[in-house]
Amino acid sequence: MGNRLTKIYTRTGDDGSTGLGDGTRVPKDDARVEAYGTVDECNSCIGVVLAVPYLPAAVREVLTGVQHDLFDLGGELCIPGFRAITEAHVTRLEEQLDAFNANLPPLKDFILPGGGPSAAACHVARTVCRRAERRVWTLARQEDVGPLPLTYLNRLSDLLFVLARVLARHENGSEVLWKKNRGAS
Repeated sequence: MGNRLTKIYTRTGDDGSTGLGDGTRVPKDDARVEAYGTVDECNSCIGVVLAVPYLPAAVREVLTGVQHDLFDLGGELCIPGFRAITEAHVTRLEEQLDAFNANLPPLKDFILPGGGPSAAACHVARTVCRRAERRVWTLARQEDVGPLPLTYLNRLSDLLFVLARVLARHENGSEVLWKKNRGAS
């Protein structure tokens, strides 16, 4: 096991910089820090979904695995040149996505985020995942980033959308369909 974090504050970031996994110091708003920080935020949002009681066991298992993947993905982004996400990670997400989506009715309209506490939390995680993907694209335009983190985040946001639909049904919630120009007179 690696070093333990025995001292939480170091004061090294008080100057507006932070250390990457390879020891390089960069500004706290560096594109790389924004990318892995938003991946961390997505992971925290998934933690909120997991904190909702009575989640289906299959959803809990998938999301717990995703949290581990996101920690690995954050590590990949934190260490320039390091690769942790593989094609197998993406394939697993696609298989899970297909399995959960197979039991859902086809969508004919857009749905509004909501459907119950865990479904709504899953929609928040989905939107943060999309932001993480955008931040990683920003980084990839500036520095070397492997393609798999981008593909992984794209599939994950799709999976989170499908899981939100699954959770809305589980919570006896309903999906609210978007109605164009509903408020127009």
